[in-house]
Amino acid sequence: MALSDQTQLHADQEKRFVAFSSVMAAAGLTSMKLVVGLLTGSLGIMAEAAHSALDFLAAVTTYFAVRISGKPADIGHHYGHGKVENFSALIETVLLLATCVWIVMEATERLLGKTQIEIEVNFWSFAVMATSIVVDITRSRMLMRAAIKHNSQALEADALHFSTDVWSSSVVILGLICVKAGESLPQWPFLHKVDSISALVVAAIMTWVSVRLGMRSIQALLDAAPRGKADEITRKVESIPGVIDCHQVRMRYSGPKAFIDIHILVSGEETLRNVHALTERIEQELQEIIPGADVTVHPEPPEIHESESK
Repeated sequence: MALSDQTQLHADQEKRFVAFSSVMAAAGLTSMKLVVGLLTGSLGIMAEAAHSALDFLAAVTTYFAVRISGKPADIGHHYGHGKVENFSALIETVLLLATCVWIVMEATERLLGKTQIEIEVNFWSFAVMATSIVVDITRSRMLMRAAIKHNSQALEADALHFSTDVWSSSVVILGLICVKAGESLPQWPFLHKVDSISALVVAAIMTWVSVRLGMRSIQALLDAAPRGKADEITRKVESIPGVIDCHQVRMRYSGPKAFIDIHILVSGEETLRNVHALTERIEQELQEIIPGADVTVHPEPPEIHESESK
């Protein structure tokens, strides 16, 4: 049996609330960084404002993906709209990788001396970045909790996106500190390069995590079966009294929802009522392994299976 309508509605509402909160936070941070960047003339903070604008686009994409994926199955989409979440996660992965490329290019040009950035360091420079870190930590944790609870790739991608913002904002603060220190220690010119080196490290971490998430999204879009689950399902079903054999196990995810199709062999002497009760128990047992799964059980007597396999 699948999740009740009321439970599913509550889950969809919670996912939409978390996604919308992320959109509002992204809009607020973008506006704040843009204002401070313009007032201080800091190109570093202006770059962070552009980064936050990209985050806003990603958050909006996630919000609409969550809204669409929560729609029930209809005449044109028999398995629901859950794949929208997987597609949204893939889009966010591409945006993350694009951000990584931009960071690497900027950091490299600064290290090679091709780009000279004058950073004005004052109270507001630190205040806006510190606020950004606090907001990003809060919303990334909120998104990740909801992603784990509801098995949502879209929310997980959003959480990853904003957790990387914590690192990028930290790098900006490190750069500001080094610039301030460099003013008092002109004999240490390498201080002006610390932020670029740190940015390369952050970009490397972001790329590694993004690629892993992207591969998971692609696998979900291609209906790849979760590794090891088919064997686990087979063992579980064959341990139930009355089941002679379990075979032709198929499983796929559509967003957070799992769909499982299995064939079982049962005695041809069993009544239809007993076989139906057996399939109901199998569905309940499999939902202990994968909560909320949509399970389809095809029972058949051994003699038919033997004739089909010849």
